[in-house]
Amino acid sequence: MLPTPELEIARNLPAANCAPAEAERYTRWLATHHYENFNVVSWLLPRELHQHFYNVYAYCRWADDLGDEVANSARALQLLDAWEDELKLIYATDGPGPSHPVLIALRETIRAKNIPIAPFSDLLRAFRQDQTVKRYATWDAVYDYCVYSANPVGRLVLYLCSYRDAARQAMSDATCTALQLANFWQDVSVDLEKGRIYIPLEALAAHGLTDADIVGKKFDLRYVALMQSLIARTRELFDAGRPLARTVQPFLRTDLEMFTRGGLAILDAIESSGYNTLQARPSVSKLTQVKLLTQTLAVTAFSRFSKNSDSFSGDRMRRPVQDQDARLKADPDRDSRSIVESVMAEEEKATGATKFNGYTEAVRNSYDECNRIARASKSSFYLAFYGLRREKRNALCALYAFMRLIDDVSDEPGDLESKRQGLARWRGMLDDAVDGRTGGHAVFPALADTIARFEIPTRYFHDLILGAEMDLTVATYATFDRLSEYCYRVAGTVGLTCIHVFGFSDPKAPDLAERLGLAFQLTNIIRDVGSDYAIGRVYLPQEDLDRFGVRAEELRGPVTPRIRDLLEFEADRAWQMYAEGAPLVKKINADSRATLWALVRTYSTLLARIEERDFDVFSSRISTSSAEKIQFLLTAGMTGWWKKDALAKRSGDRRRIGGAVVRRRAG
Repeated sequence: MLPTPELEIARNLPAANCAPAEAERYTRWLATHHYENFNVVSWLLPRELHQHFYNVYAYCRWADDLGDEVANSARALQLLDAWEDELKLIYATDGPGPSHPVLIALRETIRAKNIPIAPFSDLLRAFRQDQTVKRYATWDAVYDYCVYSANPVGRLVLYLCSYRDAARQAMSDATCTALQLANFWQDVSVDLEKGRIYIPLEALAAHGLTDADIVGKKFDLRYVALMQSLIARTRELFDAGRPLARTVQPFLRTDLEMFTRGGLAILDAIESSGYNTLQARPSVSKLTQVKLLTQTLAVTAFSRFSKNSDSFSGDRMRRPVQDQDARLKADPDRDSRSIVESVMAEEEKATGATKFNGYTEAVRNSYDECNRIARASKSSFYLAFYGLRREKRNALCALYAFMRLIDDVSDEPGDLESKRQGLARWRGMLDDAVDGRTGGHAVFPALADTIARFEIPTRYFHDLILGAEMDLTVATYATFDRLSEYCYRVAGTVGLTCIHVFGFSDPKAPDLAERLGLAFQLTNIIRDVGSDYAIGRVYLPQEDLDRFGVRAEELRGPVTPRIRDLLEFEADRAWQMYAEGAPLVKKINADSRATLWALVRTYSTLLARIEERDFDVFSSRISTSSAEKIQFLLTAGMTGWWKKDALAKRSGDRRRIGGAVVRRRAG
């Protein structure tokens, strides 16, 4: 253990190789005596978790001080390396173990909570970066830093409380990145003393500023405008992470709410100070902290005991971590999916899924039914709807419910004639609903309202029904032109109806929506080629099968060189359509761009994954998880990442899933 006389926190440090009890006394002292914006452990946290939180905090505090409080960078890097060497001893299968008291205490927590090494080592990567990087050119670079400097802390909190799923981690990442940014804007003057500026240079340039202006502490209206934009961006991040609190046990819910409210209070303090963080560091007063705690307790108490409290506060939340792990092994996607669905359901109960002026009871009830159908579908589209404001979300649920019911007519068991008659009835009920007679089915009051509210041409719905009829009578397609006609009807129409809800003014938008719909449908056709053949359908054009010498019966699998070449050809075609359609993201209304970005990223990721599997679509179903879809939506919506390319990168050139905002760690 290297001596660290330069660190103030080392003054009460026990001797090396001390007993675990003595080590834990020190971590407890450090956590309760060192300054932070808010207490490390609140009195609401169960007592059995207190010491674990102290141990993790002590590790983080020491790592931070080794990087920040040691004047010589070479010395700091040496100490950080030694710190990581001690950390690795905890995970070594043999050997003496760590000698530093903080690592001795941390070992007890790591063993008790089965915490991986990644979040601990990630923090050290960030602290090393602080020794060499003093400026950040772009937002991407700042977000990359947050992946390692901030997000591991939230994940450690989740591990301590026995939550290990990707969906909660994604929301935690949003909150932690927001907290990190709030601290950056609060600490501009402090960081300047260390030679660091965390405000992206591109953000400075957008307001006519340079890093020289920051170093010179030039406070003027440009800096005010800069801070206002930084604060607005950070508030969006806090909003994106806020649903996490509704998915955890009540004691942690209160603490998470406090973290968020505390971060927002920092932003409020910056605003109250007149935005001048160049000259002084705004702080959150003790009185404000008390008010925040009172507000948080009131909200938590109300949500826990009101009839609208969410399902996570019941028996499900009291299951031990072993039960949670068993469920995740059985269905790794289940928790991620249910988290979002439960948050959305809670929101609907608390505020009313269809609470808009002018809605009749029949229309409200109809939208509720459409929401239920969409939620039960487990569709990629439904998860993406969560990024929209309520009115648009309800409208898309109405569209989805109608389309789902049409699809069911052609896909469910039954003879051909009864299915034709069923589709004919739906066509008649659609015409009646548009004329104001909405009694044909529970979804029609909502669908008619959506069509009128967003001025959607009804021909799209008739074209959709024609597509369903094609599935009844057409089992193969001679040419790609013929397949394109089918894809327009079953997928292009979906895009065309959705962009009316999203909102657009560019006349090119409908054509782009058709291209994206075709790309989405081709992706599904490539993935499902084997299962489609099993039910008697071959969507790949016969002219393409002939081109590559593939017989239809080969589409049952397994993958062969000829099939691989065929599917690669179709994938190239799909990628071209993605490239042509992706500009639509920037042509729809701003409040809908994150949702469309997430959908494009989800489907293009699926296609990239098919390529990574070398087009083996037969051995197992290729998919994207609910956690990934949630991550895409958070990534797109929190800080305007929709401005970047929505397409996943192909094969070896493929970008890591999650983009630059609240991203997953590299490596």
